[in-house]
Amino acid sequence: MKRMKGTLSRGATAGFIAAAALAFWFLVIDSIRAAPFDTPMFVARTVAGLDEVAAGPTMLLVYTVLHFGLFMLVGVSVAWFLDRIHVHATPLVGLVLGFLLFDLVFYAGIVTSGTDVIGALGWPEVLIGNLISAIALVGYLRVTGPDEEASLVEILNQHRTIREGLVAGLLGAAAVMLWFFVLDVIQGRVLFTPAALGSALFLGARGLGEVAITPGMVAGYTGVHLFSFLLVGLGASALVEGARRQPSILLGTVLFFVTLEVLFIGLMAIMAAWLLDAISWWTIVVGNLIAAAVMGGYLLFEHPELRENLSHDLEEDLVSERG
Repeated sequence: MKRMKGTLSRGATAGFIAAAALAFWFLVIDSIRAAPFDTPMFVARTVAGLDEVAAGPTMLLVYTVLHFGLFMLVGVSVAWFLDRIHVHATPLVGLVLGFLLFDLVFYAGIVTSGTDVIGALGWPEVLIGNLISAIALVGYLRVTGPDEEASLVEILNQHRTIREGLVAGLLGAAAVMLWFFVLDVIQGRVLFTPAALGSALFLGARGLGEVAITPGMVAGYTGVHLFSFLLVGLGASALVEGARRQPSILLGTVLFFVTLEVLFIGLMAIMAAWLLDAISWWTIVVGNLIAAAVMGGYLLFEHPELRENLSHDLEEDLVSERG
């Protein structure tokens, strides 16, 4: 009974934190669009089947209570399920949960109102918001787990893969930001790149004339940029950790970065083709190659035994070729 109460308490708190994270994310998005609370009002109207005039502050309050209540229910369910199957809350669980929530939002909107809520709000914003909330939920369960009573610093010290992944992600994000900042300065359009990407992502800009170079737009896209690279860094760190035990996984690491490169350019072409004219594709490729080199260099520096294995394999290949 005591353990059940602990699971309920942890799950409800985790759900509350996740709901707050998602609400804050869309508050930032709406503020960038100069329409605070537009997203929750839109969802509330859609679910209730009301027009814009009929919906008011009361509807917003009711929706907010339901929003937090549903996430607390999700948190309790996830905490109970993980305890039941004896699985630790990991970043991978958070990613899976984030994509699951994304799917649930889509189907719930279709079933309850016949409206594609994700299409109306913008799938990138909804996907990122759900990933943020899911990782916040799982992260709280991880920190407060029965075997994980430790501070954030202690957790990072104990979990080398997570620590190195976060550092690698920050380094990669900084490298790309510096690369495009220098290019923008040379071309006489300071902060154009993050503003253009942010305008396409948040405002649905369809051309150069709709790019808003504002502090809010730059800060909003920078947040998305950092979050994305942190995820990439965690993935790269996990692959490198696996390569320590099985060197052949290094090929998977290379394919991982190549796939992300192609995916990013492909998403840009789908989401806003004009961006590839405003921001040359080769600058994107070079920027991501620089980030990959920086991240890979850092991870190899942290794993000298992997460097030795690579050096040994290279020497063997050279000897065999000469022979």
